[in-house]
Amino acid sequence: MTAAERLFLEKGLEQTTIEEITTGAGVAKGTFYLHFSSKADVLQALRARFVQGVLDGIIAAVEGRRQEDWRGKLAAWSTACATGYLDAAGLHHLAFVAAPPATREGLSRNILIDHLNELLAAGAGENAWSVSDPGFTAVFLFNALHGVVNQPGIGETPAARAELLRAIEVHFLRTLGLPSGID
Repeated sequence: MTAAERLFLEKGLEQTTIEEITTGAGVAKGTFYLHFSSKADVLQALRARFVQGVLDGIIAAVEGRRQEDWRGKLAAWSTACATGYLDAAGLHHLAFVAAPPATREGLSRNILIDHLNELLAAGAGENAWSVSDPGFTAVFLFNALHGVVNQPGIGETPAARAELLRAIEVHFLRTLGLPSGID
């Protein structure tokens, strides 16, 4: 999949051949077809790998906070999610924008939204914040973050990225009525 990702990013999905993928991966075409039936299958696997990678980064960041630090967990969630998207912007664009369009459900229910929903519900259960509908709030926050990090040219310099991540964190915290640290 790494060879396919590199080629898709360099040449585009349509212009990349299966032969180029197998050559780049150092495998026979038969091996390719044991795992995938088409380039579309590879793209689907790249989508899943992208989302899982972002989720893994989120989980690590959230679990790195103290159990009772709900504000820190929410801030870590927002920063890790945005960082995951920014770090793999090319792959995200290829897999979700340039390829067949994402489904409506992908922006209302996915493993990232599900994880945020669980965090919001758990924090509400511990009275860290008040949220009447964690599912709605998770969709709202995820799509706001997604829309911001999906803008062309955003966060391209280290200073711009730091400013962007801080702004996302502040908005996440303020949405739940938590102090942002910026007044």
